[in-house]
Amino acid sequence: MAEATANGLGQHTLHGAQAHDPAATGIAPAEVHQEHPIKLYLVVWAWLFILSACSYLVDYVGLQGYLRWSLILIFMMLKAGLIVAVFMHMAWERLALTYAIILPPILVLVFVAMMVFESDYTLLTRTVFFGAEP
Repeated sequence: MAEATANGLGQHTLHGAQAHDPAATGIAPAEVHQEHPIKLYLVVWAWLFILSACSYLVDYVGLQGYLRWSLILIFMMLKAGLIVAVFMHMAWERLALTYAIILPPILVLVFVAMMVFESDYTLLTRTVFFGAEP
């Protein structure tokens, strides 16, 4: 026998068999519980391993300068994207929620890049105007 009680937040909870019945909860069957195939996790694990190996190869080969840091950051962002998409289930969320989580860090990076260009311009104009340091 299932019964409904109010919890401390004023929400009604179902007990018994109705708690797992999609018709009683009003949730579609696909939204109740979804298991992903183990192959998906193994493929993601393999890609994470490959990207990590590539990241270590950048240091092993001895690349320097902007190329080194660009490759390391690209591999890092790809690994973070895989982790967020699969292990945090962002690939199966609504598009609005995905934008709400992904868009702010991208905008922060854009604004940081704009500040870097502005600071280079400021340094250049001060060097030209005041002269080089002794």
